[in-house]
Amino acid sequence: MINKQQVISIVLNKFINDSRVLKESISLQNAGYDVKVVALHEDPLNEHDEVQNVKVHRIKLRSRKWPKKTFFQIFKYFEFFYHVIKRYQNVDICHCNDLNSLPIGVVIKLIFNNTVKIVYDAHEYEINDKPNQSKFSIKIHYLVEKFFIKFADRIITVSDRIADEYAKLYHIEKPAIVLNTPSYREEEKKNIFREVFDIKQEQNIFLYQGGLSCGRGIEKLLEIFKEITDGKNIIIFMGYGHLESLVQDYARKYNNIFFHKAVSPDVLLNYTSSADFGISTIEDSCFSYRYCLPNKMFEYLMSDVPVIVSNLDEMKKIVNKYHVGVVAEKNTLKCLKDAVDEIVKLDKNEFLKNLNEIKKIYNWKEQERVLLEVYNGLR
Repeated sequence: MINKQQVISIVLNKFINDSRVLKESISLQNAGYDVKVVALHEDPLNEHDEVQNVKVHRIKLRSRKWPKKTFFQIFKYFEFFYHVIKRYQNVDICHCNDLNSLPIGVVIKLIFNNTVKIVYDAHEYEINDKPNQSKFSIKIHYLVEKFFIKFADRIITVSDRIADEYAKLYHIEKPAIVLNTPSYREEEKKNIFREVFDIKQEQNIFLYQGGLSCGRGIEKLLEIFKEITDGKNIIIFMGYGHLESLVQDYARKYNNIFFHKAVSPDVLLNYTSSADFGISTIEDSCFSYRYCLPNKMFEYLMSDVPVIVSNLDEMKKIVNKYHVGVVAEKNTLKCLKDAVDEIVKLDKNEFLKNLNEIKKIYNWKEQERVLLEVYNGLR
């Protein structure tokens, strides 16, 4: 009997709603790898768990409840670093998700296990992944990534533009592109939002799902829908983040704005399909956002939901090529309002025909092939 290759997929989060890591882990497990996700523990989550048959080890940190200031965060990081190396230095493959986990895999390789293979999975343009990030922070991230990336055996990222930038920035072979797309589905659209919020059939439901944080046009969307008083168009925000209380405040004041808490990945698309239109208004506030292809956009498309997207290269290219939505000229109140007005006037049957075609192209089965090619290349 051939022993399965052991893979740890390292994430510095609680591994609750990380759909990309979950899909990759399931695909690798189905391909014959012995996969475990190594994440951070937080009560009341289980330390040792299974998510859709994928083993999960959430590492308990003594420093977990320390303050969130940078000084203490460094201590938390190194405690996590220590425990991962202590427990998992003898694995065959380290799948390092994002820049913060890459040094862990590299230290294992350089000091403890020189046969381990490292797959670096950059979910963002890692050195500039936050709005208003300082030049100093960008420089530090660049230097860290430049040093550690040369020890990765294979590199994966999430859009063509980011892959091009990595190749140019570090003089490396262009990384493989594994888009964060959902699994293919052909199911009837659900009506969950209308039932939960008692929304009339003739009203158009616009959905923003994802992180409720700055740089995603949320404040502008709130202002736009606050001014819509004809009762025809409503918006639902579904997710979590530091703008959650702001959204809830607007939802209390205006009868066409609603908030729904985030739901687990296994039922998410049932909710998504309950909308008429999806919104992905990423602002051009950092390089990662500029080059992004958000998984939320693909979730809308897979759920037969036409989209409004920002005028950013990667998103615009797909929406215009396949005619599955509207591109807002700018992320201004006027342009976003114009996009809302435009999309409700377009032919829904034409959208549905185009959506049926695009989801055959942008689905997880297609991305899984790329992922497995990367892993096959490690042998």
